[in-house]
Amino acid sequence: MFARIAVLVLVITLAWAVVARAGSAAEPERAYVVKRGDTLWSIAAARYGGDPRGGIWKIQKRNGLENTVIRSGQRLVLP
Repeated sequence: MFARIAVLVLVITLAWAVVARAGSAAEPERAYVVKRGDTLWSIAAARYGGDPRGGIWKIQKRNGLENTVIRSGQRLVLP
């Protein structure tokens, strides 16, 4: 009985994860070319609502940035 419940919970969890992942792509990724004076904070604040720190983390992760240093002319993918 316990095994059946465990399998059912696993199947429901996997199905939910697939549906949640498919629905999370509200907007397509877009490219952004860094301009003179841009910072990750200013880019995230302009593109994402709320606290820019979450946007900074997303940009860093998507572009493989190890820190917050960006250069003018650099191409970033904004998730």
